[in-house]
Amino acid sequence: MNYFRKKPLETSEKPSNLKRELKTMDLILLGLGAIVGTGIFVITGTAAAVTAGPALILSFVIAAFSCILSALCYAEFASRIPVSGGAYSYAYTVFGELLGWLVGWLMICEYLLANASVASGWSGYMNGFLDGIGLGLPIALRSSYNAEAGTYIDLIAILITFVVTYIVIQGAKKALRLNNIMVIVKFALIALFIVVGVFYVKPENWTPFAPFGLKGVASGAAVVFFAFLGFDAVSTAAEETKNPRRDVPRGIIGSLSIATVLYIAVTLVLTGIVPYAQLNVKDPVAFAIRFIGQDFIAGIISVGAIVTLLTVLISMTYGLGRLIYAIGRDGLLPKKLSQVDPKTKSPKFATQIVGVVSAVLAGIVPLNKLAELTNIVTLMIFVIIALGIIKLRKDFGEPKEDEFKVPFVPIFPIVSIIVCMYLMIQLSLSVWIAFVIWLVLGILFYLSYGYKNSELNK
Repeated sequence: MNYFRKKPLETSEKPSNLKRELKTMDLILLGLGAIVGTGIFVITGTAAAVTAGPALILSFVIAAFSCILSALCYAEFASRIPVSGGAYSYAYTVFGELLGWLVGWLMICEYLLANASVASGWSGYMNGFLDGIGLGLPIALRSSYNAEAGTYIDLIAILITFVVTYIVIQGAKKALRLNNIMVIVKFALIALFIVVGVFYVKPENWTPFAPFGLKGVASGAAVVFFAFLGFDAVSTAAEETKNPRRDVPRGIIGSLSIATVLYIAVTLVLTGIVPYAQLNVKDPVAFAIRFIGQDFIAGIISVGAIVTLLTVLISMTYGLGRLIYAIGRDGLLPKKLSQVDPKTKSPKFATQIVGVVSAVLAGIVPLNKLAELTNIVTLMIFVIIALGIIKLRKDFGEPKEDEFKVPFVPIFPIVSIIVCMYLMIQLSLSVWIAFVIWLVLGILFYLSYGYKNSELNK
């Protein structure tokens, strides 16, 4: 039995059933839709208040550097293996079927938990908004199951997940057109905050600059590292991109670079307006504007944040649907999941399954204990991708002239591996146990179903 049989590199040249209609800007906005969400509207305040202080800007630089190392690896893979499935397809080609499947299994976990978490967070914002206008839902329908608190189902999280699923099913161009509009609105909100807030900045609020020392800066980097995640969703769009060898690397690196500049600018203004110790709130951006007495603008930012957080849900649902389509096409999941709707040219059934499972997780299952599982899963995928670049160069040589090339191989991939492993060992034992359990379940599924049904087994 050959568990490490490989998908030939030539399969990346085969025609796709999906419609090629996306360009560089679509991919950059897809990446920004996934990255710029709760990170900029939520995590900046808490991280500044309890972890790094104004020196959080250095934490963002460190986190961005480590993410860019991973993004470079993704960019070369996307250029040389331009197919749906992202990291799953790359690992399948370089390491073989078993490891490829496990990367896909980890990605399913990452995207499902991210989807459910964002839907739950969005529900929290919307419930607060409904309370404010006197239309609040009963306690039983406001959150996932918790008998002690009297909550049983998160109705709004379920409904918004189904709405986003319907939008994504309409096809890549239509789904991403809405995503693009909301990303532009999100940029307008951030620009509004910076333009208004910069006039109220007090440089003395930046003193002390690093109240928690270098350890605080390093801890802050570990916290905000996850504010950058989502750029990998761009790589799942390869088969719907007009020129994937050129546009996917541009989309990955472009979206990550723009997000880094935004995070640093917002953090500078935020900590310049409000003393860092007072920023441990759920809505730091709106809070800072209220702090300077601009309540009307704070209201605009709050409502805009509620709407534009949906871009993360759209990007993740889109990415996971394409991933499951790719795995189903290879036979490691049921073939029905690789069906393409003849009208919209999108993987309709795979996206519907994503929507149903995400809705169940968001609406019923308490996710607070599983949130860190997303972190460890993502970091392990980054480690495998960095190793994969080293092996890709060994097995298939240097990239061609028209393909993206990671500089300083193997140094950059090795640094990426060290950074990711360092962040992984910061996580708790319970997270590691959950991670191992998920891996074991994946291996059992492959041995009982995937191996014999694989296209490479025929």
